[in-house]
Amino acid sequence: MEAQLRATPPHALVATARRLLAERAGAQDVTLLLADYALAVLQPVSHLPHTEEPVSAHEGPAGSAFTHQSPVVEVLRDPDGHLVHLPITVRGDRLGVLSVRLPAGTASPELVLGLGDFATALGHEVTTAGRDTDLYLQARRTRRLTLAAEMQWQLLPGRGCAREEYAIGAHLEPAYSIGGDNFDWSTSADHLVLSVTDGMGEGIHASLLTSLTVGALRNARRAGIGLADQACLADQAIFAQYGGKVYASTLLLEFHLATGTVRAVDAGSPQLFRQRGDHTERVELDAQLPLGMFEETPYVEQTFQVEPGDRLVVVSTGVHEARSAAGDLFGERALRQILGATRATPPYETARAVVSGLIEHYGSRDLMSDASVICLDWHGRNA
Repeated sequence: MEAQLRATPPHALVATARRLLAERAGAQDVTLLLADYALAVLQPVSHLPHTEEPVSAHEGPAGSAFTHQSPVVEVLRDPDGHLVHLPITVRGDRLGVLSVRLPAGTASPELVLGLGDFATALGHEVTTAGRDTDLYLQARRTRRLTLAAEMQWQLLPGRGCAREEYAIGAHLEPAYSIGGDNFDWSTSADHLVLSVTDGMGEGIHASLLTSLTVGALRNARRAGIGLADQACLADQAIFAQYGGKVYASTLLLEFHLATGTVRAVDAGSPQLFRQRGDHTERVELDAQLPLGMFEETPYVEQTFQVEPGDRLVVVSTGVHEARSAAGDLFGERALRQILGATRATPPYETARAVVSGLIEHYGSRDLMSDASVICLDWHGRNA
């Protein structure tokens, strides 16, 4: 079945999934639901530009499968049967849910496990198909993105990543009008490089600045240059373009996967917290100048250590300096309360909970400033 999915035209993946599951599993209906940009609803992929009615990404059977990342079997009465909801996740990045309606008495554990494998294969094909069709990107939208947000989402690597040594979950708001906030990561056999960037300004101006910053950091990283020099080269690129009139705040982290040693360059305002057991502490790094503020600024690496079981959380200025409509600061106290309450939840749920708490504090999803959160659970390498 995976070979037939790979041979399917990008726009026809859902139709092919329906046919294959009808033939092989007796499926009576198959629906692909993709998480929207705000991670608020799951949107059924149907005839665009219109989709069927969305369902909650956090409530109900489909929402439970998405949130808890495990299959949910719903018993149907009219007509009798089962509706199996299967999470679709690609290397730790949650895409949505595949809902499969089966005849009564056929939803065996073996079949549900097989359907889960099929959902994962379909997720890989949906991700690949995004290079060649807008279908699945359009299906994720509850409304139109701003141009700045369109640029930012195309720049992001995803909203999650997982392997043996770590698991990452990330979230951005306001999802449909994000401007200057960005997160990025890249992994190799021995290292993980992670960055959080906040481009100065709003809208398209912030998005263009952040695009230049992330592009310069990636260019330096892919040339095999060390972390401090990555910051130096990005700093030079931004200053050459803007002459010090605008700048980008960036936190760069490089994890050595075998030892848990972390190299860091703090070039601006993103804040880093570490949870070890029940204790939450701010990781104090030497604050260095934001990228692009002055010509040829030198940057210096620092190191700290993570241990198996540690959780790291990075928040942008739009989180730790946010204020409500009444002027009340969200602040570190509120942030620590949310982090403590979500210590046992997966990283993606913690990142979402921080942003949800911020939205509740502000009183509206239309935040005045971009807010980004990255949560990383460190497992370490099993010798």
